[in-house]
Amino acid sequence: MTEVTPDVLETATRLVGQAGLPLPLTVTRLRGGRNNRVYQIDDAAVLKLYHWDPRDTRDRLRAEWQFLAYVWSRGVRGVPRPLASDAAAHAGLYAKLPGRPLEPGEIGAGQVDAALDFLLAVNAPPRMPLTLDPGSEACFTLAEHLATIDRRVDRLGTIDPGAPRAGAAEALVRGRLVPLWQGVRRGILEGAARLRLAADETLPDAALCISPSDFGFHNALADGGRVGFLDFEYAGRDDPAKLVCDFFCQPSVPAPIALMETFTQRLIAGLGLGSVHAARCHLLLDAYRIKWACIILNDFLPLGSARRAFADLARTEERAAAQLSRAAAKLNEIDSAERTHHHGLS
Repeated sequence: MTEVTPDVLETATRLVGQAGLPLPLTVTRLRGGRNNRVYQIDDAAVLKLYHWDPRDTRDRLRAEWQFLAYVWSRGVRGVPRPLASDAAAHAGLYAKLPGRPLEPGEIGAGQVDAALDFLLAVNAPPRMPLTLDPGSEACFTLAEHLATIDRRVDRLGTIDPGAPRAGAAEALVRGRLVPLWQGVRRGILEGAARLRLAADETLPDAALCISPSDFGFHNALADGGRVGFLDFEYAGRDDPAKLVCDFFCQPSVPAPIALMETFTQRLIAGLGLGSVHAARCHLLLDAYRIKWACIILNDFLPLGSARRAFADLARTEERAAAQLSRAAAKLNEIDSAERTHHHGLS
């Protein structure tokens, strides 16, 4: 019962009862979870207590519950089964998904194919994106993609001066991230004009997908020859280009960028969309590299500090240094892509 408070035990007992499971014998706090607290109930279920803050209005419980209910109703498995929830307590109970975390060095074509097969199953006809709320930071026009990243870049102008290595974070933002974003932004608008894509043109409903959001191998478990997926607290309907770019920009357990073209073509074809939608994926890739650099640097923002304090992750000097290194590496991907392009190799 280490780290299990009476209110957590009460919530666990209540939701286990609602799900018709035996009352919990053991409730154990699990490590990990940047935006929530996770507890294992015996060896059968997992209780998630979702972070909530009035400055961040995303309903993580609602998003995850909607997505999993949709997936299970379509006969797709390899994800946790939703068992019971309590909106007032920001709590959800899910069946335990078997498997072990994947490591960066073991991600190859087989794992990427498994992820793609899952996405195609979730989006199999009849695809009904309007069944779900918009995903977190969902974008339905090119202008919305740009505005979303503008906001993330702007927020990095309010770095918490009390955060470890705050000065180094400010230098990285002002010296590299902001200038890179300005160039990438211009390039996207120029590329959109060449493709005759209006920045303010809204994607039709038929072009939207059911997106797990924050989808990648950092949220996957290997179980023998199978791969299962979990953590859908940002899921909803969204632009397929955002799903693709996020998937290939995930920094923790990255998907090989060399597989992006095949992945994109198969997904777009599976969604029944045309080549212009594949072109949008490539057009927005560097924008999402900027976005993920911003996400990595969230540790240095006041709200990031509050969220991680909820999840009981120490804001240490070591973590701050690691986040700075990861953000710089993500920006380096843009530099590398630009050099490749200028040498005529793309």
